[in-house]
Amino acid sequence: MSSLPYWAYPGMLVASLLLSTMLVPVAVSVALRFGFLDRPGPAKSHTEAVPYLGGAVIVVAFAVIVVVAVAVDPPPSGFPELAGFLGLGAALAVVGLVDDLAGGLSPWLRLAFEAAGAVAVWALGDSAHLAGAPPALNAVLSVVWVVGVTNAFNLLDNMDGLSAGTATIAALAIFGIAALQHRYLVAALAIALAGCAAGFLRSNFHPAKIFMGDAGSLFLGFVLAVLMLKLRANAPTRVPIAVILAIPGLALFDTALVVVSRLAHRRSPFQGGQDHTSHRLVRLGLPVPVAVAALYAVDTVLAGAAIGMSQLGDTVRIAGVAGFVVAGGLAAIPLARVPVYAAGTDAGGKESAPAEAKGDVVHGLAGASSTGVLTTGFSPNGAPPHLAEDGGASAGNGAGVAQGQ
Repeated sequence: MSSLPYWAYPGMLVASLLLSTMLVPVAVSVALRFGFLDRPGPAKSHTEAVPYLGGAVIVVAFAVIVVVAVAVDPPPSGFPELAGFLGLGAALAVVGLVDDLAGGLSPWLRLAFEAAGAVAVWALGDSAHLAGAPPALNAVLSVVWVVGVTNAFNLLDNMDGLSAGTATIAALAIFGIAALQHRYLVAALAIALAGCAAGFLRSNFHPAKIFMGDAGSLFLGFVLAVLMLKLRANAPTRVPIAVILAIPGLALFDTALVVVSRLAHRRSPFQGGQDHTSHRLVRLGLPVPVAVAALYAVDTVLAGAAIGMSQLGDTVRIAGVAGFVVAGGLAAIPLARVPVYAAGTDAGGKESAPAEAKGDVVHGLAGASSTGVLTTGFSPNGAPPHLAEDGGASAGNGAGVAQGQ
């Protein structure tokens, strides 16, 4: 894909969106037939079994679109590199699917798989390319970037439609930047990914009819991380670090907020919980759809800023990064004060008493927990009903680093 006519991009977007949309009913049927369901549990917020395999929809649709596009217009770098990229993403999706269906793998095992995939990405030539940094440091930072962004989108999969919608907006931002830089392959991959995520998103809005699970969120995070590294590939048109950081800004903010909050409350960062930015907004009184829409708005601002900064000078980029850091810090202070944890936790991070619902936080919310209907609308673990995709790590699995929690 040394060049593409501009009409090819909307064509790929529409084709990937339609294919993803059409595959969702197939995935739901297969999930119901074979029992691939996310069932309610003490640490989960949904009250009915919801089909998994949404991640398979995204992976299959993306792979089909990419293979067809390559057959029509082969990339200059050849198919082997692209096949390796797709294979690594699919492998992580399989790890996520096993985790979904098995009830939770060790977080360290999953991190090991993610790190192995990130090392393979670096070996294929995708690197952070930091000016003046020795090769070893570039390699380490590249691996940390891929693992970090992959997990950030996995952790963001904590409320209906949130991770898929954020991934759609991020992919569109990458497409915009790549198209302006005449990076046709990256632009084509990004627009195809946006269509696949958006097609799935139609059935993932609250209340979700299907979950993508770890299979989908790991795949989306991994592909986005690699595409952002590809924007750093060519020195003459290398996209600045400030732009790259802005694209997944919300996912990185949410991960930082959760990790710091859990450590501050003597909880393991690997333990699932409903303490994400989205959960805190709901506890402040926003309905689930409104909370997700508000976060979409933040994503859109960051995406627009990333595209703008890619075309402007260093002064504007420095000011933009400083503004984002200040805004993030100011937002983190009130969000961190929202009561999202139990009244007491032990050193291992396990709750010793159920969280109490606050009056105006629960106003207007009603629903059933997995053990019964509560007049407050909160389940016994203090979570509003039907908030999360995965709702929380199942009891005893200790997951959280890549569990959608």
